[in-house]
Amino acid sequence: MKFYLDTANIDEIREAKNWGILDGVTTNPSLVAKERKAFIPLIEEICDLVPEGDISAEVTATDFDGIVKEAHELAKLRKNIVVKVPLIKEGIKAVKVLSSEGIRINTTLCFSAVQALLAAKVGASYISPFVGRLDEAASDGMRLVRNIREIYDKSQYKTEILVAALRHPMHVLDAALAGAEVVTMPFGLLDKLFQHPMTDIGLKAFLKDWASVKRTE
Repeated sequence: MKFYLDTANIDEIREAKNWGILDGVTTNPSLVAKERKAFIPLIEEICDLVPEGDISAEVTATDFDGIVKEAHELAKLRKNIVVKVPLIKEGIKAVKVLSSEGIRINTTLCFSAVQALLAAKVGASYISPFVGRLDEAASDGMRLVRNIREIYDKSQYKTEILVAALRHPMHVLDAALAGAEVVTMPFGLLDKLFQHPMTDIGLKAFLKDWASVKRTE
């Protein structure tokens, strides 16, 4: 399973890349706005920082013509750009055209398996179910992921499941067990994946014992 960072912060991306576990980056208008930087140069910098990974950059238009226009502009920036398009009627219409042109699309804001089916039918490269937001609405986010996996497998769709809006490490584990190809998460959650109290206790004991060992005679 691939690990993506859900951020537009250059320092976070650079740090995660140094850990050796970063496969790509997803951004959205809210994450970009937090950085208070010009959009295009920021996306280009992220693409160049992770040239081997997919970088999702989102359109802000909500009409067919606007989505297609913005998607063309974004796709020209770098080869590793994946255009994020919201799962609305105009978005699905645009995904059909854009995917036929060879532009890779991450269809975002997915909250039902039927929506995911629509995205796969028009050739989306990724579908992004927002599991944490569903959980917060008293629904079962991971059940959605499992349902999408079953539908895609039975119909042999090639659209990859990119699980988004993760809130805690169990979401990452559950997504892996459900067979999702990708998870995207904020920097703080990626950092938590390393942590376990038993690891800290064990390491402390090892180092304490090692301090009593003679290095040479």
